[in-house]
Amino acid sequence: MKNQKLIEALNNCIAHCNYCSDACLDTENIKMMVDCIRTDRACAEVCSTTVKLLAMDSEFAKAMVEKCHEICKKCAEECGKHDHQHCKDCAEACKKCAEACEAYLA
Repeated sequence: MKNQKLIEALNNCIAHCNYCSDACLDTENIKMMVDCIRTDRACAEVCSTTVKLLAMDSEFAKAMVEKCHEICKKCAEECGKHDHQHCKDCAEACKKCAEACEAYLA
């Protein structure tokens, strides 16, 4: 499939963001995790839409990859602020996804 490497990075990012947001709901001080949860959820949604547009070879795919690159960087930054392992793993997946977006856009 065309764009397979980017699609794999996006799907990995989606999985980590969904897991991270869910795991954050189980933390003791949930108020300090609100931004992380919201950013995770938004990132997963943008990545999911991007996967669909890439799979359709849509004319809008490039614009979504640009937006995806932006939100993945923001999500990596937000998750990187926390010490939970799920946040660290999510930050790494988002960083790799942002890099895959950059490669696609180059």
